Parts: sequence; structure tokens; C-alpha cells
Amino acid sequence: MNQEEIWAAIQTERNDLADLLGTLSQDDREHPSLCAGWRVRDVAAHLALATDIPTTRALAEFARARFSFNRMIHDTAVRHAGHPYAEIIQQIRRSATSRRLAPTTKPLDPLFDALVHGQDIAVPLGIKRPMPLEPARAAATHIWERGFPFHPQRRLRGLRLVATDIDWTAGEGDPVQGPIQALLLLLSGRPAALPDLSGTGTTALTSRLA
Repeated sequence: MNQEEIWAAIQTERNDLADLLGTLSQDDREHPSLCAGWRVRDVAAHLALATDIPTTRALAEFARARFSFNRMIHDTAVRHAGHPYAEIIQQIRRSATSRRLAPTTKPLDPLFDALVHGQDIAVPLGIKRPMPLEPARAAATHIWERGFPFHPQRRLRGLRLVATDIDWTAGEGDPVQGPIQALLLLLSGRPAALPDLSGTGTTALTSRLA
């Protein structure tokens, strides 16, 4: 995908997520997401901050979290989730046309965020939200090559990942195959990918994703 195609996919995903979030009940918003310790509302708040948090504040939040990246991401999302829900949705919708990037990130990073966090919201609520194939493939290649923060090449060493719905492979070893959507969740460490994967390599995955 070229840059314009990536930004167009981000815009589509963010608008669709805002639409989805607008349909959720109060109970749905408080439901646990795929992210351990995060409610659906917290994931939405994290997405809302994607283009709204300035670099100076991000650095201050990093220090406040005692320089733990994961703690910073979690704490800023939970705090922001205290804002009115309608305001969070509007922030996501406004971000759809923004091309602002967080420090050290590339356009494929917010695309990955929108794709995977959309599943973090939809899957535990029993909502089917198919990923578009080309954006999912581009995001999978990016995350495989990027490393931080998921380090998939290290975690999935000895496995060969094979998409069954689009031309994409990564790694070497025992095969793990499934839709690119499931493989992208696998790359980001989500155990929810397991039911959609097959192959001799899947026996090693449960312990690796724990």
C-alpha cells in the first residue's frame, strides 16, 4: 500500500469504529475488552487520544508512569475514559482525517491500532468486524518487521505463519495458518486468535501467548 492508501484506510477504520461505538449500550461500554484490565470504554479512549495528545504531554505521561510504556498507555486511556462517552466518539471521528503521528511512529502504526483495537472491542461483545485484507496484510508485515512493543519474531521463533485468505507469510518452522485477521491478532499477542488458527505449530502457541 502507498501512503495515500494507508491514510485512506485509517480514515475508513476510524469512522467505522466511531459508528460502532455509537451503537453500544452502557453495559457494552463497561464490558472487558481483549486487552487485559481494559474495558471497551478504555480502548475507545485510547483511540480517541491517537491524534490529540501533544508530544510534551506524552513525555510527561511517560515520566508519570515511571518510564513504563505499557503503564503509560494504560493509565492515559483509563483517565481519558472518564470523559463523556459522546465526546470520546467525536474525538475518534475528528481523528479520521488527521495525519498527526505520535513520536517515532509511521502511518502503518495508527492503521494497526485501528484494526486491532477494533477487534479488542468487537470480539468480546460477539460482534463480527472483518478486517479489510490489504490493510491487514500491510499492518502484519509492519508489526512483524518493527519489533517493539510486541517482538513477534522473538515470541514466535520456530513458527511459519501463513495467511489463508491473502498472500502473506512470515517466519520459518512449524506452520501456523489462518486468516490474516487472526494472524494480526497473533502478532500482537492476543490469545483470541487461537480458535481461528491451525497447523502443527499451534500446539506451542498457548503457552507463548500466556
